Amino acid sequence: MIQLEELKSKLLELKPQIDDYRSAIGLDDLLDQQRALEEKTATPNFWDDLDHSSKTLQQISQIKAKAGTYTKMASDYEDLMTLIEIAAEEQDESAYQEIQALYNDLAAYYEEQKLLTLLSGEYDAKNAILTFHAGAGGTESQDWVQMLLRMYTRWAERHGFKVKILDMLDGEEAGIKSASILVEGLNAYGYLKSETGVHRLVRVSPFDASGRRHTSFSSLEVMPEIDDDTVVEIREEDLKVDTYRSSGAGGQHVNKTESAIRITHIPTGVIVACQNERSQHQNREVAMKMLRSKLIEIKEREHLEKIDDIKGDQKDIGWGNQIRSYVFMPYTLVKDHRTGFENGNIGAVMDGDLDGFINAYLKANSLGQLQK
Repeated sequence: MIQLEELKSKLLELKPQIDDYRSAIGLDDLLDQQRALEEKTATPNFWDDLDHSSKTLQQISQIKAKAGTYTKMASDYEDLMTLIEIAAEEQDESAYQEIQALYNDLAAYYEEQKLLTLLSGEYDAKNAILTFHAGAGGTESQDWVQMLLRMYTRWAERHGFKVKILDMLDGEEAGIKSASILVEGLNAYGYLKSETGVHRLVRVSPFDASGRRHTSFSSLEVMPEIDDDTVVEIREEDLKVDTYRSSGAGGQHVNKTESAIRITHIPTGVIVACQNERSQHQNREVAMKMLRSKLIEIKEREHLEKIDDIKGDQKDIGWGNQIRSYVFMPYTLVKDHRTGFENGNIGAVMDGDLDGFINAYLKANSLGQLQK
């Protein structure tokens, strides 16, 4: 029964960590917030403002989910300890494998939830807007944008997030020049904010008849989707608004009307575009939300006091600015240059297996190990 005793020791070591997790998520405060919000739902005029009521219900649901993580851990711990004690008392060595598997599940769940406590930024819980741009290199870098778009779409699907295309500009021969997508789901921005930067591809180009190796660059911007009630002063005279005919898939309506919108924020040079909605008015609304999100994201990143201080992102999409390299040839390796995390299974990475990179960034960032 030595194995069961060792397992019990491991479980006892996990107990203080589970208790620390309770403090880390502020369980008592969460339950107080839940009670206060539930009292609001009982007021006679709660349903008069549907927007407000739906947000309140969403807050309650999120609090319950967060509090439920500790409840599950504590319950699983108690159940597992009981199983160990019963097996030890009955000298039932055959139960060891099952108990070991249950312990592994609990330990893995704890690690997963502990990581979520690192998502404590003001906007981490928000949806994320991802904008891709091809670097120099024509068709090769445009094909790389399409590959990255697929990769992040697959990652989102793995996590149960919804993906909506906001804007897309196709390449002349193949690939995509630029694209914007909305990733909808709890903590989407918190996870994906680490992906902002230049991504470098090294491979034998399928567009080169000589079979030579090429290096391509594409950039990714990630910003939180900001609610309409977030106050950001954007003056109409600071905007340059262009309309154009939408491109790509979308049916007859898309191709016949100039419903697509491109907005330039003149003081900062920030440009946003949307063509996915049915009308020019709807596209403008989405584009303005993207602009608001981008300005706030830059403000937060640069620790600026006010929107007026914001300057547009000036980084070149090329050598020296890459955050990650994806090498297909002469060997296969994906390496993050900020954390040192790497994965040799490039097929899995391109299929959306990005959790290792994201988790390494979150852990390193929480320890202050990343260069600003």
